Amino acid sequence: MFPTLSDLFAYLFNIHLRLPIQTFGFFVALSFLLTYLTFVSEFKRKEALGLIHAFKHKEIIGVPPSIPEILVNTFLGFVLGYKVFGIVLNYNDFMYDPKSYLLSAKGSLIIGLLCGIGWGAWAYFDRKKAQLLQPEIVEHTIHPYQLMGRITFWCGVIGFIGAKLFDSVEHLGYFLAHPVDDLLSSNGFTYYGGFLFGMLTFFYIGTKNGMRLPHVSDVGAPGIMLAYGVGRVGCQLSGDGDWGIVNVHPKPSWLNWLPDWIWSFNFPHNIINEGLYIPGCRGEHCQVLANRVYPTSFYESVICIAMFVFLWLIRKHIHKAALMSYLYLILIGIERFFIEFIRVTIRYHVFGTMLSQAQILSAGMFLVGIGGVIYLYFIKKLIRPVSISAS
Repeated sequence: MFPTLSDLFAYLFNIHLRLPIQTFGFFVALSFLLTYLTFVSEFKRKEALGLIHAFKHKEIIGVPPSIPEILVNTFLGFVLGYKVFGIVLNYNDFMYDPKSYLLSAKGSLIIGLLCGIGWGAWAYFDRKKAQLLQPEIVEHTIHPYQLMGRITFWCGVIGFIGAKLFDSVEHLGYFLAHPVDDLLSSNGFTYYGGFLFGMLTFFYIGTKNGMRLPHVSDVGAPGIMLAYGVGRVGCQLSGDGDWGIVNVHPKPSWLNWLPDWIWSFNFPHNIINEGLYIPGCRGEHCQVLANRVYPTSFYESVICIAMFVFLWLIRKHIHKAALMSYLYLILIGIERFFIEFIRVTIRYHVFGTMLSQAQILSAGMFLVGIGGVIYLYFIKKLIRPVSISAS
């Protein structure tokens, strides 16, 4: 596998670069970028249709610089200078283990202090230059798509917390035994935790700014599907542990046209160092799984990207608010429920059967989606306003 982009480039192009960028992290960042673009496109389309609207935002300008603002900027400048220049000066250590270096106390103290003072001074003089004798209140027109910077940031932060919390709950025994190690670990994130917390954050920002919830959720459905599919590409290429159970079955003859690794794979050089040592390998990531498993992350990436294409193609033909959201819930619910049968995951006793946390949530999402479609096409039509006329 390809723990870093350097490994991927070396394999694809025989180019040996020293890039301290993890493959999984790169595809997560790419999924955020693509989601951003799809959200912006849908926000603009729905505003043009009159389904969502621009709103007014009041802002006070000309205020003097505040101490908290200067301190925050000084701190940010210090952290960036401390770590960035520390990386430049200790590039070999950083390349060997980027995550450990970033989470360590290593850095350049002198340059960090200089950058902190410089950034704080810049913030002070910039604010001072714009200061007015009498601060004024100005009103701006904000279009929904202009909220995407704020949405992306807060959904990323809150979604990250949710993904970590859900994983800690799923592995409660380890969390209770090693709470600090578990919370600070760069591994261990549950998709549905990130999805739920990120979704609620997105809904909050959208409805707070005057948009109806059905339209807000419809905006996000295609992009979230795409983000999941692209993120799973990173899982597959890096070998992050999101693989399937051991596949002991021979590849069917009717699938002979596919590469063997699509049927079963042993994830050599996986990023979590799982499996047996590879003879002759040096450095990190020298393990390979003892038994070949289902490459479920590849299956999910193909399925979810295909479902995104489907949702994207039909979006202009859907005229019922919330229908796109319900279709998303149905599709992702079916996909995740069935893929879990061949994934390595913890299972629980549920109504006489063994289901994973993801399957329980997927079943709920599917039922909500089906219930929503039934409501839109059948129940809603039966609900008629009752008019009372005076006799």
